[in-house]
Amino acid sequence: MKLEGKSVFSGIAIGKCKIFGKKDQVVKRSKVTDTDLEIKRFTQAKEQAKSQLAALYKKALKEVGEANAAIFEVHQMMLDDLDYVESITNMISSQGINAEYAVATTGDNFAEMFAAMDDDYMRERAADVKDISNRVIHILQGGSEQAGLGDQPVIILADDLAPSETVQLDKSKVLSFVTCHGSTNSHTAILARTMNIPALIGVDYPEDAEGHMAVVDGRNGVFLLDPTEEELTKYEALRQEEVEKARLLQELKGKENVTKAGRKIALYANIGGVGDVASVLANDAGGIGLFRSEFLYLETEDYPSEEQQFKAYRTVAENMAGKKVIIRTLDIGADKQVDYFGLEHEENPAMGYRAIRICLDRKEIFKTQLRAIYRASYYGNISIMFPMIISVDEVKAAKEMCATVQEELKSEGIPYGKVELGIMIETPAAVMISDLLAKEVDFFSVGTNDLTQYTLAIDRQNPKLDNIYDAHHLAILRMLQMIIDNGHKEGCWVGICGELGADVTLTDTFIKMGIDELSVSPSMILKVREQIRNSDAK
Repeated sequence: MKLEGKSVFSGIAIGKCKIFGKKDQVVKRSKVTDTDLEIKRFTQAKEQAKSQLAALYKKALKEVGEANAAIFEVHQMMLDDLDYVESITNMISSQGINAEYAVATTGDNFAEMFAAMDDDYMRERAADVKDISNRVIHILQGGSEQAGLGDQPVIILADDLAPSETVQLDKSKVLSFVTCHGSTNSHTAILARTMNIPALIGVDYPEDAEGHMAVVDGRNGVFLLDPTEEELTKYEALRQEEVEKARLLQELKGKENVTKAGRKIALYANIGGVGDVASVLANDAGGIGLFRSEFLYLETEDYPSEEQQFKAYRTVAENMAGKKVIIRTLDIGADKQVDYFGLEHEENPAMGYRAIRICLDRKEIFKTQLRAIYRASYYGNISIMFPMIISVDEVKAAKEMCATVQEELKSEGIPYGKVELGIMIETPAAVMISDLLAKEVDFFSVGTNDLTQYTLAIDRQNPKLDNIYDAHHLAILRMLQMIIDNGHKEGCWVGICGELGADVTLTDTFIKMGIDELSVSPSMILKVREQIRNSDAK
């Protein structure tokens, strides 16, 4: 049986299916006589859930990095949310009902409320509130924390997988996972990619698939249940091919990113936090081309202090031991919302109050970050990059802030290093005036994700438009050439840090265009290096 889905992470897996134990939790309403005791039961279960999540955070921190582990801190905070807790305790005391039913009802009510919101980020919280509620109910019902997978590695089938379930999986027993629901931008999908587990979503597998042999083709989004001998032979050969390719890629460690004609390309990695540096080093990246600093803000309950940020930036700079680290200044807004920023609802947040617009408006937040970055620059090779630029005036204003910070640090006797300044080119406006912008900065880094959606007028979060979202569009490629040419005329080096940078079908094209640097996810470093070394471009 051949079923189709959407790929979350590429790769091929062959093995028997295991339907993951997300059995519906049957929660019955029952009357209680001692409501105080019932509230105490809930409180104890809530605290136990928080302890479990704290342990999960530590485990995820080691396995998938700080940015991806942050969801478990968010879940701990949600469990202490006053509205959530009060809804449950009021329901117990006023209706005289059992804690399990009060938690289930509140979880459903809050999930419906989040799901009905216009904001994409808030809609995603619906799954989170269901996850924390299910955890508390599971504890109240006396359930153990983790279901076993058996002795042999399996392909996991599930209706959906919560982040907490994904990170608990014994990866040595998981070949792949296939779910009916979920999205390619969910926390679970991000964790799957980081954990290198081939995965599909949107697959309507039959309920009796338990124990059946299957093939997951993550490259083409195909799930084969009960494959024929011929299909098994074909996919086993493809799987062995992938294993051999991965082995050969390891031999590229320590090799230069240089074409056959002798052209050298800087090959850096994109990261979301300090925990990702280990993956950068393990994959032999030449530096960090995009440090998404907003994750420091997403992981805290309040604005991170100068000292908190300084420690994070310094740690990354020291670990990279003199290799370039490009820190993108705060890019909050759009799909990255932080409650304590108090941002108002916007009809079109992707083109709204975000990134450099917030920084230049809320100067104290911006100055705190710049001070932390400049202080950390004394301990390594740090550069600063400003996102979402549309005018020369924005660049000049940001540079003035940098000059002010340098003067302050100098007067305070605090050392700092030499810092290159660059900008993200991710708006058509920035492309069209890139000749003028190049006079103001040391480098450009092209954010192809946003540049594509703004140029093609296509919301990249809208699955209905997937078939016409085309990052290879001639307009995008022409813009890239314009950016490179204008940058080079003024002595700016030019890189790509968007998803397109990892598209190995375009690596040769980028080199011929004159690109100086490519910044990709750590797992793609060696694949892109292979393409560079096979290129004849000069």
